[in-house]
Amino acid sequence: MSNSDELLVDIAAMVESEHSNQMSLTVVVPGAVITGRLAPMALWFERVSEVLHTSQHLKPFAALFSPPSADVPARPTHLHLHRARILQGDFGLPHTGGMYRIAIEDVSSWTVGDLSYSDA
Repeated sequence: MSNSDELLVDIAAMVESEHSNQMSLTVVVPGAVITGRLAPMALWFERVSEVLHTSQHLKPFAALFSPPSADVPARPTHLHLHRARILQGDFGLPHTGGMYRIAIEDVSSWTVGDLSYSDA
């Protein structure tokens, strides 16, 4: 994490400590602009596990996403977004939003808030 934005790390740490999932964030990573809400890592893992568990074909992978144990890093290294969309032109993919895990060191720029897009 040699080149990470410390303010972004602090925001992610606050989401972790407060266990809040109401902070909207838009990030620019190589090849994409992604917008969504930050979630605590344990909640993100739990939700991904639930989705995988409901799939007959993907159910075995659910165990990999059981909430992490107490050895969570002191400072976040990843952002965990839910209700997230990749902004493409004037719309977001997927339409309903998805779950994205993004290495903080890969974020080249960011803004607080959820960027608007058109569903048309």
